[in-house]
Amino acid sequence: MTKQTNILSTKKLLSNQKELLVEALISVSEEDFIETKIKNFELSKVYDNLIFTSQNAVQSILQHPKCDELKTKSVFSVGMKTKDLLTENGFDVVAYTGYASDLAEIISLVYSSDSFTFFTGNLRRDVVPDTLKENGITFNEIEVYETNITSKKTTSKFDSILFFSPSGVQSYFKSNTIKDEMCFCIGETTAEALENKKVKNIMIADKPSVENVIEAVLEYYKR
Repeated sequence: MTKQTNILSTKKLLSNQKELLVEALISVSEEDFIETKIKNFELSKVYDNLIFTSQNAVQSILQHPKCDELKTKSVFSVGMKTKDLLTENGFDVVAYTGYASDLAEIISLVYSSDSFTFFTGNLRRDVVPDTLKENGITFNEIEVYETNITSKKTTSKFDSILFFSPSGVQSYFKSNTIKDEMCFCIGETTAEALENKKVKNIMIADKPSVENVIEAVLEYYKR
């Protein structure tokens, strides 16, 4: 009899995403190890070009009463789903990449004479602002959402753990440890957060999306 594979997702999956794993005879436990919420913010000084590195930032902007005023500006984004969300809501995305470091490099090489407003969360990484500063690019930041750590102690034994952000890694390690579990990561920065915790068994999805994390799990446990 085939041994049951047990995995933990550090965020709640959509029903169709979870079903892919269940159909492969993988038992899935889910917990949201981080929570995000929209902040009150002003749009008093916004430059001609906008930067979004997460869907959370887009969702925050979409709920602002001055949202439509921003749709005349050019947008630079990270992630296909972030780009799609922007496009579906009438924004003009002129460039998008899978990783923030790649986007910062494109801006620095091609758009260095332009000015940018970066919509961020409270736990944003430094790669975009640091790269823009290093290259003398005019920009400002507006914090439009916050991420809160909602760590939980796990009591079950899992074969694998799915991680979707460095914040999720931070939250998990606040109450738990990792021994020999395989860790599936949505991208390189999440994997780096695990490496900093001395984790060895790491697999990175081919593309930074939840679906590709699941695909990596299915391929790994293919029966």
